Amino acid sequence: MAGARFHDETRTAVQQLLNGIFIGSIYALFAIGFTLVFGILDRLNLAHPAVFAASAFVGIELVERGGLSLWAALPIVFVFGAVVGLLIERLAFRPLKGRADAHFAGLISSIALAGMVIALLQWRYGPDTRRFPAGAFPETRFEVAGAQVTLVQVVILAVSLALMVGLTYMVTRTRLGRGMRAVAENPTAARVLGVNVDRITAVTFAISSALGAVAGVLFAINVNTAQLGMGSAIELKGLAVIIVGGMGSLPGALIGGLLLGLAEVFAVQYVGSSWRDVIAFGLLFLILLLRPQGLLGARKVREV
Repeated sequence: MAGARFHDETRTAVQQLLNGIFIGSIYALFAIGFTLVFGILDRLNLAHPAVFAASAFVGIELVERGGLSLWAALPIVFVFGAVVGLLIERLAFRPLKGRADAHFAGLISSIALAGMVIALLQWRYGPDTRRFPAGAFPETRFEVAGAQVTLVQVVILAVSLALMVGLTYMVTRTRLGRGMRAVAENPTAARVLGVNVDRITAVTFAISSALGAVAGVLFAINVNTAQLGMGSAIELKGLAVIIVGGMGSLPGALIGGLLLGLAEVFAVQYVGSSWRDVIAFGLLFLILLLRPQGLLGARKVREV
């Protein structure tokens, strides 16, 4: 009897560990888009959650009415997010870059633009919850150490890791990445050295929003639900993740997202769903008390 109970407890713990990793990878992907813009441009783009929500609706539209598979829809959503990111930079941030209060003005402008995007979504789709059509994704299941893992979860983790690895390689190994790091260090000096700061800024917004777009679709696939407020619901978690991971740190955003995902699922399992956010944010708050600059952040140094 004791052996069977231990086996069940172990299987439950493994199941929750896997669930936490899967949901945490979505949080991390969302937060990396946030921190990419902040780390390079020192701007907080609060239109990011609207891109998250809009892309989920677009993904469902492509599958439901366009007849596309999820595999074909994801690259289109990635491009859609990139285009929206370019529009956000051009409309909400670039016209304000010469102002003394450009940081705060851009913040407010991005909030206004996010409100416009959500209003357009409501005009197009109405207030109702939308879901992917039945059979849009195979309901295949695998067994890992006694725990059940769905094919959807495997794809979520694989896509998230692939995008994170690709982004890290781009930032650290490519000419574009060197330009990003130069702008993050000193935009004025980078411009003097011949770096096209406006181009780097636009590309950074495009990549950031593209990552947020994919995160939105993956989240909607995972819960099979898309709502107008889904971006706002995850926005606070994304901000908490980048603060705990270290403002501007891409690896920190990844670690922070996984920690938040794990804290949430274990809180639900062992304490109760009503304590989920209390325990998750309490853990992040404790980390900040012990290390105010975040897990991988550095004092007075921004990192990309």
